[in-house]
Amino acid sequence: MGARAVLAPRAPTHAKLTTYESGVDPVGVDWAQTQVRYFVYAFLYVIFAVDAVYLFPWALVVRNAHLGAVSLVEIAVFVGVLLVGLVHAGRRGLLRWL
Repeated sequence: MGARAVLAPRAPTHAKLTTYESGVDPVGVDWAQTQVRYFVYAFLYVIFAVDAVYLFPWALVVRNAHLGAVSLVEIAVFVGVLLVGLVHAGRRGLLRWL
């Protein structure tokens, strides 16, 4: 890393210092505030997508293995925690669009 700092070419030009966004020239001021309306829905989607990533392999393994009641209790706790989060989101009014 030290060699890179010494040997790297340093030629800052105006073109290299300007903002680059997908090949389109920037328009407007430097700072623009955007509204992030759907981040909660994206967050809920990620939570339940990760839930599916854990549930599908468990469902395939539990069918063939003799894991017993311990496995069922573990998955019930897992789904229970997710349901608590879903109920909390519903009470806050985040699921009104459903």
